[in-house]
Amino acid sequence: MSEHQHDEHGGHDDPAHGPEPLVGIDATDLHAAVAALSAALHGYVDAAVGVRAEFGSTEADEDPRILVLESEIGGLNAQLYDLLHDRLGVHADLTGMSWGEDEHGDADAPRSDAEVDTFHLGFVVGPPPGTSDLSLESVLDLVEQGGAELAQRLVDSGFEVGEWGASRGAAVEFEEGDDEDDDEDDVTGLT
Repeated sequence: MSEHQHDEHGGHDDPAHGPEPLVGIDATDLHAAVAALSAALHGYVDAAVGVRAEFGSTEADEDPRILVLESEIGGLNAQLYDLLHDRLGVHADLTGMSWGEDEHGDADAPRSDAEVDTFHLGFVVGPPPGTSDLSLESVLDLVEQGGAELAQRLVDSGFEVGEWGASRGAAVEFEEGDDEDDDEDDVTGLT
């Protein structure tokens, strides 16, 4: 949540954010927000079971019914966060996911090859029609800008992006110890 949003709710000068304990808090609206979120989650499970019975997993992920419910649940999570923040001064991290070390090992340990995968986008690009100052050389810069934005969106969504790249002529390869340069392929990226 941005500072602007905090300011809309009274900011950190509000007594809810003060050093003194809060007493006499009526938690009715907090419990109502949790009940609404719980009902939406139960609705999501029912809808997901139904949609999955109709479609494969990829189609189910993109089903409009699922997307609407995910948006509703995101909004309810935000409402609960705002209530907890406004009323108690708590910065609740309720939407993160974590698994115990017993199930998935040390979260800070380096990722194994089984836990990471590579993804590629490809474009077949021709020159602009007619007379233009644009050349195919400028395409790589545009693709690189898009790659930077996409990498940031992945990080903002909680994924770890260890490497990304843009190339001309071939898919970007991320193999350790590959020091060969190929003059035909322009490769850029972030490691």
